[in-house]
Amino acid sequence: MFGSNSYQPMKGSYARNRCFRLLFIPIVILLFYFVIHHFLSNVDTNVQNVDFYKSRYQQSIDSYEDFNSMKASDLKQRIAEMLKIKSTVSSELRELESKRQKLQSDISSYNSKIDELKQELSRQQTELNRLKISVEQAQVAQREAVLRNTPELALPNALYPNSLPKIYKPPSSKDFLRCKLSTCFDHSRCSITSSFPVYLYDPDTTFVNNNGYEIDGFLKTTIKQTLGYNAHLTKDPKIACVFLVLVGEALSEQEVLRNNRYANTVDIKVTSNEVLNITALQRLKYWGGDGRNHVLMNLARRDLSTASKNVFSNLNTGRAMLVQSTFSEAQYRHGFDLIVAPILGRPGGDVWQECSPMLPARRKYLLSFQGEMVVINRTLNNVEDSEEQAIDEFIIDHLKEISDSVHSDNFYLQFECIPATEQTNIAASKDWYLCGTDNSRRTILRDSTFALLLVPERSMITSTLLQARVYEALRAGAIPVILGGDQIELPFSEMIEWQRVALFLPKARVTELHFLLRSVPDADLLLMRRQGRMIWERYLSSVQATVDTIIANLRDRLGIPPKPVPSVKAVSVFNSSFIPLKSDPPVMDVEPEESLGPIEPPYPSPQFRRNYTVFLTQRREAWNDWGDPFYLYPQLPFDPVLPSDAKFIGSNLGFRPIGKGIGGTGKEFGESLGGNYPREQFTIVILTYEREQVLMDSLGRLYGLPYLHKVIVVWNSPKPPLEDLRWPEIGVTVEVVRATRNSLNNRFLPYDSIETEAVLSVDDDAHLRHDEILFGFRVWREHRDQIVGFPGRYHAWDVNGAWNYNSNYSCELSMVLTGAAFFHKYYTYLYTHWLPQAIRDKVDEYMNCEDIAMNFLVSHMTRQPPVKVTSRWTFRCPVCPISLSEDDTHFQERHKCINFFTQVFGYTPLLNTQYRADSILFKTRIPHDKQKCFKFI
Repeated sequence: MFGSNSYQPMKGSYARNRCFRLLFIPIVILLFYFVIHHFLSNVDTNVQNVDFYKSRYQQSIDSYEDFNSMKASDLKQRIAEMLKIKSTVSSELRELESKRQKLQSDISSYNSKIDELKQELSRQQTELNRLKISVEQAQVAQREAVLRNTPELALPNALYPNSLPKIYKPPSSKDFLRCKLSTCFDHSRCSITSSFPVYLYDPDTTFVNNNGYEIDGFLKTTIKQTLGYNAHLTKDPKIACVFLVLVGEALSEQEVLRNNRYANTVDIKVTSNEVLNITALQRLKYWGGDGRNHVLMNLARRDLSTASKNVFSNLNTGRAMLVQSTFSEAQYRHGFDLIVAPILGRPGGDVWQECSPMLPARRKYLLSFQGEMVVINRTLNNVEDSEEQAIDEFIIDHLKEISDSVHSDNFYLQFECIPATEQTNIAASKDWYLCGTDNSRRTILRDSTFALLLVPERSMITSTLLQARVYEALRAGAIPVILGGDQIELPFSEMIEWQRVALFLPKARVTELHFLLRSVPDADLLLMRRQGRMIWERYLSSVQATVDTIIANLRDRLGIPPKPVPSVKAVSVFNSSFIPLKSDPPVMDVEPEESLGPIEPPYPSPQFRRNYTVFLTQRREAWNDWGDPFYLYPQLPFDPVLPSDAKFIGSNLGFRPIGKGIGGTGKEFGESLGGNYPREQFTIVILTYEREQVLMDSLGRLYGLPYLHKVIVVWNSPKPPLEDLRWPEIGVTVEVVRATRNSLNNRFLPYDSIETEAVLSVDDDAHLRHDEILFGFRVWREHRDQIVGFPGRYHAWDVNGAWNYNSNYSCELSMVLTGAAFFHKYYTYLYTHWLPQAIRDKVDEYMNCEDIAMNFLVSHMTRQPPVKVTSRWTFRCPVCPISLSEDDTHFQERHKCINFFTQVFGYTPLLNTQYRADSILFKTRIPHDKQKCFKFI
C-alpha cells in the first residue's frame, strides 16, 4: 500500500501551485503583448526605410535620364554604381523578408501560446472552482460532525457472562408444559452484543440414553464437525448462551447394526421412556437444576416412524427447549420448541447435483402420491376419531376417482405400497408411511408438478414422515400440496414463509383440488419451485444446513445479531520495508470546462449501522428472499431509503442535494452527488497479470477522478512487481494485493481493504473516461442491487436447444461484463461464500467466465437484469497487448459456461433488457447559459 497519507500535503501544495499560476498567467500575457508591440513597431520602421530608399533610387534614376549627354566613361561608371545599388537593395530586401517571416512565425507561436495559456487559465479556473466546492463540502462535513448526535456504530464489543449457570428448582410437570421464553429462559446469559455463543456437550463423552440405545454414529460425527465450522460455537461454558445436547437419533443395538441409509420400518416397539434417561439428563454438568437455556436435539435420520421419534413424550424435560421433527399438539410449546426436518442429506458441501431442473414448468404428472396408512392395534376412542376416519376415507375415494377419470391430466396416486410395506409392529399412531425406496420415489417426484402430502392424525402437529415428504418434494422440484395443511406446522415456520413454497388446503377442499391445481399459471409454478429449492438448499439439504439453521432460528428469536461475515485479509505484495518508486501525476484526461465533482479526502462507507435492526425490519427478507440469516453484513444493497423530504427535515446528515435542494443543470450537478442516498465514494479493483506498463497507464488515467476512495490492484502473478517500476501518484491510496494463486475468482474476493459499498471492477487494459466512470457511479447509486456497467452481452438460444454466449451488437442484452462494471460489495461475499464451489472450479478450469458467474448470481438474487450505461460496446485500450479474450477458444468456453451454470442453478436466471442509461439532458436543447449534466453522455 502506498499513498495513503499523500492527500493532505498534496492538497496544500496543489492549492499553492494553482494560486501561483493564477497570478503568473496575467503577467506572462502582458509581457507577450509588449514584445509583440515592439516587433510590430520595428516592422513599421523598416517599411518607412524601404519607402525612403525607393524615393532616393527614383531621384537617382531621374538624374541619369539623359544618357546621350554623358561620356562613355561616365556612363560606365554610372552603370556600375547602379548595379552596386541594385545589389545593396536586393540584399536589404531579402533581409527584410527574412525578418518579416521570422516575425510572422513568432506572432503565430505567441498566439498559440496565448491560446494554450487561456486553456490553462480555464482549466485552472475549473480546478479553483473544484477546490472551492471541496472546501464547502469539507465545511459541511465538519458541521455535520459537530452536530451529530447518533453514535457511529461498528461491530460491537462482545459482552459475555463469566459464570456457570445457577442452580434452580426443577419445574413441576405442569409448569414445564407452559414454558415460554419469558418464563423459562435466562436472558442474562445472552447479551445482545454476545453474538450468541453456543456450547455443545460432547456426544462421545456425554450419555443421556438408557442402556441398549446408542446415538447414530453418523450424526455424532457430523454434528461435531459441522458445529466446528459454525462461528457461534464456544468451548467455554462460562460464556455460553445456550447449551446443546444431542439425545438422538438413538437406535437400539439391533438397529445400529443395520447399514441402510434410512428406513421407515420399526421391528421393535419403542417408547420414549425406554430411550431417554431423565436422571442422566438432570445430572448434566451445566443443567442448573431445571435445564434452562438447554436445547435437546433429537434428529431423525434412519428411523422415520412417528412414535419412535417423539422421545420426549410424557417426560418432564424441565425448562429445556426441544428440537425434533415429531410433536403432538399437546406437547408442542409454540415459540419455545423447534420443529426441524429429518437429517436425510449429506454432511455438507454442494448439493445442486441432487436437485432436478426447474423446467419445464409442467411435468408428466400433475399430482403424485406414494404412501400407505398402516395402523396396528388402534381403536376409535370418540366421535372425533370416527369423523376423521370417515373424512380420510372420502378423500382417498375422491382422489382415486379423479385419477381414474378421463381428462388431459395425468395422476400418479398410490395408496398401497407394492410390494407391501415391511412395517410389522407399528405403535398406535396414524400416519402415512413411505412406499418404495428413496430412488424410486425420487423418480416419480422428478416427473411431478405437484406432490400430495396427507397429514397425520389430528393430535399430531407434525411428524417425521410428513417432514420427510416435504424434504423429498422440494429436492425434486415438486410443489407440495398439503391436504389438511391448516392443522400442521412445518420446520422453522417462525422464519420460513411456507405459503410461498407449498399449497396449504383444508381437507374440505379436496373436491376443488383438481380445479385449483389446473388454475396455477406457469409463472407461479416456477416461482414456487424456485423458492422451494432455495429453502431446501439453504435450510434442509445437509447436516451443515440444518445445524446452522437451528442456531440461526434460536438466535433470531432472542434478537441477537449474527456474527459478521468473514472478509479476506488483503496482504500487500510488497514487504514492510520496501517503498515503491513513484512517478509524477499525468495530465488529467478531462474536458477543461467540465467539472465532474469535488476533490474529497477518503471517506469510507459507514459499516454495521443496522446491527440490531436489520433482522427486526427485514427478517422476512433475510430468511425468504436473500436466504442468508447466518451472517451480519457491513452493508446491504437492500438497505431502506429515506423519503425525499427527510434529507431536509431532521435527517440531513451526509446528504448533498443538487443546488442545496433547489436543483439545477450541469454546474450545480457537478458540485454535488445528489440522489437518494448520503454521500459516498467507490473503490476500483483491478485484476492484473504481468502487464506492468499497461497497468501503469491505466492507473495514471485515474488521476484526479472525483469520488474515488481507493484503488486495489489484485496481483495475480506469482512474480512480484519489478523493483524499479514507477507507480503513478494519482492522489488516492493504491494497494497492491498479493493473490494466493492465479485465479479469475480473485476479482471478486471480499477484501477487508474495500471500505466502500460501491466497487468498480475493471480490467488492467480497460480505457474509460472520467465522465463515463462518474456517470456509471451515479447510475449505480440508484440501482444498488444490480450490476451497472458498460459493455453489454447476451445469451442466445441455439437451434440445438442450448445457450450460446453472444457479443454481437444487439437491441437486447442480459449481461454486463465485469471488466468495466459497478456492483455492491455484498455480492463479493456471496460469490466467495454462497456460490456453489462447482462454479468457481469451472472458472479456474477455463480461466474464463467469472463475469458470467457474477451476472448469474446477481440476476438470481434480484430477478432483475443488469443496467448498461452509455453507448460504449467495448472498453479495451486499442494499443494494449492481446488479452485472454482474444483466444479462439474463448467463446467456445463461454458457451459451455452458460449451459453448465444453468445446470447448477437449475434454470437460467439471466433476464433480458432493452434499454441503456444516459444522462437526463443528453441530446436535450437547453438555453445557452445552462450546462448539460455531462458534455458527451
